[in-house]
Amino acid sequence: MGYVESLGLTAGPCLEQICRQQLGLDGPIDFDGYTDIILGIKNQIGGNFSRASGDPGMVRVVNSRCPFGTTVQNAPELCRMTASVFGGIAARNFGYAKVDLRRRIAVGDSHCEVCIHVDPTRSADIEGDEYRYEEGVLVSRPRSGKARVQATAHAAQTWCATTSAEQPRTDARGQQIVAESAAMQRAIDVAELVAPTLATVLISGETGVGKEVIARLVHTLSDRNAHELVAVNCGAIPQELIESALFGHEKGAFTGAYDVHHGYFERAEGGTLFLDEIDSLPISAQAKLLRVLQGNEFERVGGRHTMRANVRIVAASNQELADRVAAGQFRQDLYYRLNVVPIVIPPLRDRRDDLTALTQSFLRRLAARYGGTRKILGERAWTQMMVHPWPGNVRELENVLERSFLFSRGRVIESLALDGQPARRRSQGAAQVVSLRDVTKQAAMHTEGQLIRLALEENGGNVSAVARQIGISPRAVHQKLKKHGIDPQRFRVGRD
Repeated sequence: MGYVESLGLTAGPCLEQICRQQLGLDGPIDFDGYTDIILGIKNQIGGNFSRASGDPGMVRVVNSRCPFGTTVQNAPELCRMTASVFGGIAARNFGYAKVDLRRRIAVGDSHCEVCIHVDPTRSADIEGDEYRYEEGVLVSRPRSGKARVQATAHAAQTWCATTSAEQPRTDARGQQIVAESAAMQRAIDVAELVAPTLATVLISGETGVGKEVIARLVHTLSDRNAHELVAVNCGAIPQELIESALFGHEKGAFTGAYDVHHGYFERAEGGTLFLDEIDSLPISAQAKLLRVLQGNEFERVGGRHTMRANVRIVAASNQELADRVAAGQFRQDLYYRLNVVPIVIPPLRDRRDDLTALTQSFLRRLAARYGGTRKILGERAWTQMMVHPWPGNVRELENVLERSFLFSRGRVIESLALDGQPARRRSQGAAQVVSLRDVTKQAAMHTEGQLIRLALEENGGNVSAVARQIGISPRAVHQKLKKHGIDPQRFRVGRD
């Protein structure tokens, strides 16, 4: 017991530090901030914790999935780690905590229920493990009273040093966006311009074009990036539950509402709420959303108190909202409120300049994911790539490339696994349709260039070695390097 308890106490400060950075919490916190931290810690490692209603002076959380999995029943003492992490964080922030593990999956209960009391006068008659923060030392006294565990700041630093070194660093955008086409460059330019403002953004485009990527870019480049971006697929929520999901509900608001439920607006407080497929919202929910956009106010379902919302809205639709307005299926006033800054993302079939860059990016990721073997597309695969209409857009492209990568035995992917669908040319936009002969020529050129680049990589930029590997003369290699605009110096050993 003492070892597991000590492990949780020493790891807790570091886990809290990391979670505070993710949530943008600095300085003193209240019950809500504390709850966000402990839920963030547990749910990131596989739990399914959520906050439940509790008495004054306490925080109550419930869980339907143990982070340790079903094996926890073979080692129920692991629950002591949860108690010590929760109690230690509460004691450091509030001075005192008593943790009562009321229900535990580890001992056969259907769910976990943990109550963290921070008022010693109210919890005097409650059983539980006590935690006190005394002169920089965290002291734990289990309910048995037979052991006393202490954790110093020095012990916690050992964990923090190890964990912080493993945290990946991200750039200003938080992720790389592959965009070679003028259309995507325009979308990114607009996103970068509007990000520092408070303007509402409406992103439109077909399913799979990358609307959430642009939404995350707007959030990351805004001054709200210290807080969370909460992404909601409105089309995936049953219509009878959409208002409760967005705005929350009070206890007893309807049958089955046993606890207060915090909706997406409360969870996105201070950050950005991304409402995807907003065209699927029912009219009643549209009216409530309009109220939030106009006055930053809302009420929970069944509630009597008006709540304030400090949330930026980024909405997205795969349908033309103006047509939905004309059909009477979407409120005109809400449409105008959302459409302050429109960003249109064209389908992939209209962004052929992005195909090559996206393909190379996905193939690099797949090589890293499946053992590091680099693969390229052969001539036939490139022909399929160029003539396929990509109705599923970037999402379909990524899935097709993964299947093709896995099914290909050699380093050259000879054919794309297109779900058995025949390759077709798009029927719209005649100016962008290319002949099969031109596509085949382009595919052959691209494959040849990729093969030469791979050979240069393997031979450290040595042109003579490349010639021997390919089976042509060094002079022919130089001619091909000139044709493809490849500088062999870039592949020299020791050069970047």
